[in-house]
Amino acid sequence: GSSSNYIYGFAAYDLVKMSDGGGDSTEDIEVIEVPRAGLADFCVNALCTCDSVSILGMDAIAARTHTTRALINYYFGGKEQVYLAVLEHVYAEIRQAEGLLDLDHLSPVDAVRRVVQFTFNYYLEHPGFVRLVVAENQARGRQFRKSKAMRTLNRPIIDRLSRVISRGQAEGTFRPDIDPVEVHKAMAALGMFNVTNQYTFGAIFQRDMGTKGDVARRQDIVADMILSYLTNPESRTMRGAQFRN
Repeated sequence: GSSSNYIYGFAAYDLVKMSDGGGDSTEDIEVIEVPRAGLADFCVNALCTCDSVSILGMDAIAARTHTTRALINYYFGGKEQVYLAVLEHVYAEIRQAEGLLDLDHLSPVDAVRRVVQFTFNYYLEHPGFVRLVVAENQARGRQFRKSKAMRTLNRPIIDRLSRVISRGQAEGTFRPDIDPVEVHKAMAALGMFNVTNQYTFGAIFQRDMGTKGDVARRQDIVADMILSYLTNPESRTMRGAQFRN
């Protein structure tokens, strides 16, 4: 089937094992349980450091997951399909985790702070996800663009932010000209920088980054920056009119 059939996790279906113990034939297959989580974890760890999926050998995936090349080809179709499935899998994981956040019972300001906190911590706790995102950007989104599921998969976080922002605007707390996608982008960028640039930036300025030092303080600074923008009553249109005058 297509990769969209398993974007919500490798545990959604059964892989199979050849009854003869291996080989490249798909005849006489026996349905069994295999370590799908191991397949996902291995692919994340292996692929996230590669600019090209061709660097990863199918034999390595098969050996690590105690399956065969034939099994992987049977269910995924090849290396690029495995890579795309892993991308969809890890994005589904972060979106599902975001979906568990109880934002409706928080004030708009506290809800935004909670999302920032979650995002900042998620990147710290899932460096493999961050490396995969970086690798796919280095590859100019070559595989990402092939996914029919990505836009739908990533829509829920924008919808949730939109509802929080709308509540804040209705209360008069947030400015009127807010694009939730831009807010999400700022949260992701500021949170991810702490992981992606921890060695270079940390060395240049002799600052703790990543999981080192006062993580909570860095997290609060990001939240304060986002909220400073959201609660600034002066819109971009007003500023532009001032400059023109």
